[in-house]
Amino acid sequence: MTKGLFISFEGVEGCGKSTQVEHLAAFLRSKGREVVVTKEPGGTPEGEVIRGLLLSPDYGFSHAKTEILLFTADRLEHVSRVVRPALERGAIVICDRYVDSTYAYQHAGRGLPESDVAFLIDMVGLLPDITVVLDLSVEQGLQRAKDRAALDRFEKEAIGFHERVRTGFLHRAKQAPDRMKVCDVAGLNPQAVFDLVRPHIEGLLEGK
Repeated sequence: MTKGLFISFEGVEGCGKSTQVEHLAAFLRSKGREVVVTKEPGGTPEGEVIRGLLLSPDYGFSHAKTEILLFTADRLEHVSRVVRPALERGAIVICDRYVDSTYAYQHAGRGLPESDVAFLIDMVGLLPDITVVLDLSVEQGLQRAKDRAALDRFEKEAIGFHERVRTGFLHRAKQAPDRMKVCDVAGLNPQAVFDLVRPHIEGLLEGK
């Protein structure tokens, strides 16, 4: 059993995860807590190489399972070298995307069998203590992504793919309501979103 607290943020493209990770990290550090902010893919130097392969629109994969195996390779190293050591020393780890993205993107989005996805998630052997799902319409999210920067390989997918991903997140949250908390962020500014997120985290801080 780890001493720290593991928090992940999930959601469709453009939902504001990275901003909320920053808000939460600043809030927790103001309370004197050690906070490790990380992401998937790319939480290690090797993971950044894998991230480039996965996100660059210049690359593609002919086998349906290549993508998920690359995500899993990144995650195994990430958890072993970054997440577990931080949790074991009592830090709070905040991760921008984790296993629920694999379920949403590769199972719901790509159509890979749920049993295959579950096997690869179980291989890692670590779930977050809490996962915050920032829910936003696909249209709004993709527009935000377009306004922000050049689109990556996933952001360039057809809208039907993104709709399946959103449905996947919401379905996953219904399956694990104690761990996954859905926040409807449509029409809210970042501070208002954080006002929804913070109570979910504060309830877990006692005793940690």
